[in-house]
Amino acid sequence: MTVTAERGGRVTGRQAEAGHPRRPRTSYALFLLPGAVAFTAVIVVPFLMNTGLGFTDWQGVGTPSWTGLANYRALLDDSEFWASFRHSLFMVLAMALLPTAIGLVLAAALFDYIGRHFGSRIVAVLRACYYLPQVLPIAVAGIVWSWILAPDNGSLNALLEAVGLGSWQQDWLGDPDFALYSVMGVMVWVQLGFPLVVFMAGLQRVDPELHEAAELDGAGWWRRFWHITLPQIRPEISVVLLWCTIAALKVFGAVYVLTKGGPGGATDVPSYFSFATFFEKTQVGYGAAVSTVLTVIILALALVGLRFQTRAEDAEEGARA
Repeated sequence: MTVTAERGGRVTGRQAEAGHPRRPRTSYALFLLPGAVAFTAVIVVPFLMNTGLGFTDWQGVGTPSWTGLANYRALLDDSEFWASFRHSLFMVLAMALLPTAIGLVLAAALFDYIGRHFGSRIVAVLRACYYLPQVLPIAVAGIVWSWILAPDNGSLNALLEAVGLGSWQQDWLGDPDFALYSVMGVMVWVQLGFPLVVFMAGLQRVDPELHEAAELDGAGWWRRFWHITLPQIRPEISVVLLWCTIAALKVFGAVYVLTKGGPGGATDVPSYFSFATFFEKTQVGYGAAVSTVLTVIILALALVGLRFQTRAEDAEEGARA
């Protein structure tokens, strides 16, 4: 390796490195130090303290008494704990699977049809409208939806009455048969904007010549979407599914604002179950054990998802090579 000097001379790579020594790697660590300290103080230390409390019996005052694995053994026989995890599966459906599927179709429609016929400004406005629920604080969105779904003077029941469907009126958040599905509907509305924005960004890197060639060969919109668009934005789909699944497993704010886990535990999820056990029932050790199990599950899911994504990217790079 050679480097050209200003006067036309030739300098070897070693000489250049001697004249311009590399910055030591330790200097870069100084930039990472504030973030590492904050991460340790806000994430690592509380997690370790919470994990330690999970092995104790404590009511929040006095000295915790060591119980070993008693709290975790109790979790295995706790029907409310397992019911909350079953409800999390519904939340994964509402916050990950449905928004991903709907977001894919909407993003493709905005990008391929609305953008061509109505221009990019209309697309930008519609995209912002879909993304607006992500910007709203979940407390504000939850309060608004609690007004809409109110049984007596709620907007939804009033609308059903106005269109002659008064028999469909329900206590949407107070009936155990409808409460979970009502919360799921709210979460689909909240979560939809995130995958849509990610997918529209991914669609911009799809080669338009592929669509033009397929269209010339007689392929319709759905075939082009299925055979060209989906394979091209597979990394975005993986990221959205992983991110939204983690968000569904740790959802708390919407449940707290809308139903507080009720009625009768019909909308209870692990995060709210841990909160209620920790603060309302003052079973601090047991609540800490619940939150520790939930954290471990989320971390394991994230690591597995990242591992599969890395393998898929490596396989794709190998195929291109």
